[in-house]
Amino acid sequence: MLTRARILELLPHQGAMCLLDEVESWSTDDIRCVATRHRDPTHPLRRGGMLAAVHLIEYAGQCAALHGALAASADGRPPIPGLLAAVRDVELFARRLDDIDAPIGIRASRLLGGPGGFMYGFEATASDRLLGRGRFSVILPKRS
Repeated sequence: MLTRARILELLPHQGAMCLLDEVESWSTDDIRCVATRHRDPTHPLRRGGMLAAVHLIEYAGQCAALHGALAASADGRPPIPGLLAAVRDVELFARRLDDIDAPIGIRASRLLGGPGGFMYGFEATASDRLLGRGRFSVILPKRS
């Protein structure tokens, strides 16, 4: 398990914009993270008094970024920042996140990968409730 302090060392997202609080587990193809500050009234993605469920995509993107940083670190390489390029097949089963009492669990699973980028599938839950799922692509910059 990784704590928030270690997550902040690995992600470019800093301060309140780092949405993840801990890593429960990770492997070469999968990462499971936990977020607990979705009820915070000062959450940086909150608009109009609420945190919309569509922001689960950002949570999942940060999980994937963290997964890439952990995998690079395990191989002794520096992490390569990627860009979220496309989102597909997203299904949301909640309207908002700020009214959910339980921690949010986010799982990102690498489906495809190569030198140019990755495709991840994600799923977000709270207790036994499925909040959302989908897929997204991450593009890596060309190396010189």
